[in-house]
Amino acid sequence: MKKVLFVCHGNICRSVMAEYIFKSLDQHNDFYVESKATTRDDIGSDIYPPVKEVLRKNNIYYDKHRARQVTFDDYYMFDFIICMDQENLDDLEYLLPSNDKTRLLDRKGIQDPWYTRDFHSCYQQIYDSCIHLMSHLLKEK
Repeated sequence: MKKVLFVCHGNICRSVMAEYIFKSLDQHNDFYVESKATTRDDIGSDIYPPVKEVLRKNNIYYDKHRARQVTFDDYYMFDFIICMDQENLDDLEYLLPSNDKTRLLDRKGIQDPWYTRDFHSCYQQIYDSCIHLMSHLLKEK
């Protein structure tokens, strides 16, 4: 089973959205999936309410969530560490060893809806990118 970690700034919007979207797409339980933050800004916080709303509207199941920060051990636990934007990748340089496990979910980056307030577009970009990522990872099996 491949292990995927989605990462964003606070782990209350983009990475947690990606976690639950990816889990919903994983029909055969081929993956173990989690999400975490690069910062400690929102540690312990639940999913941001507008994210819950967009997940509900799109029939994506989510569970109780508490934001957590990436740790050094995550490098050894996960096969793929998927970031939402370049800033997340840059932040991981201070948290993880140099590696080839980290990459962007979308090469254009995914704007943070905390600032843009466009949760629907963020959801759609993450959903489309998760479909592409899953297809790519399943081919690597």
